[in-house]
Amino acid sequence: MEKTRRSRTIQSTMIIVRPAPRNKSRALIQFDTLRIPAAIGRSGRTVTKLEGDGATPVASMKVLHGFRRGEKPLRLQTPLSLRRIGAEMLWCDQPDHPSYNRLVKAPFRPSHEEMKRADGLYDVCLVLDWNVRSRARNRGSAIFFHMIKPGYEPTAGCVAVHPRDMRRLLPFIRKGTVVRVL
Repeated sequence: MEKTRRSRTIQSTMIIVRPAPRNKSRALIQFDTLRIPAAIGRSGRTVTKLEGDGATPVASMKVLHGFRRGEKPLRLQTPLSLRRIGAEMLWCDQPDHPSYNRLVKAPFRPSHEEMKRADGLYDVCLVLDWNVRSRARNRGSAIFFHMIKPGYEPTAGCVAVHPRDMRRLLPFIRKGTVVRVL
């Protein structure tokens, strides 16, 4: 009974992303009693997000859906639907294109980002609702919750965590979970 009550509590808790002291591109994630180190944008945080500024938006963003690498044997437990990443999957980041901040398929000439990355950053990649449901040109694209680079190197504006921490969080993340960057 106690375990069931605790599970319900955790599932309704939002993920809080707080700036880490002394390093603008690092953060601490708070989720229930967990405290997890994270990497954020190379320019730190901003309330006026622009395409290419390298900053993480200060905002409350819902998790919309996710992606995962299929050829790597990841044992993932999550109620969130995770779509397998294919080699043809790209994310448009060209502000004047009709598919701006949307998943597109190769071949695609306008500016884009490959979803199937060799560096493992998108082995698990959750799409946050930043400029997705209601898009505006140059407000920023591809704000994801994904895996870190070694050494917690800064992101281009996303929130990134260690794979072990992603596995710890995934069982509690579902569509609509809020990631709140302070």
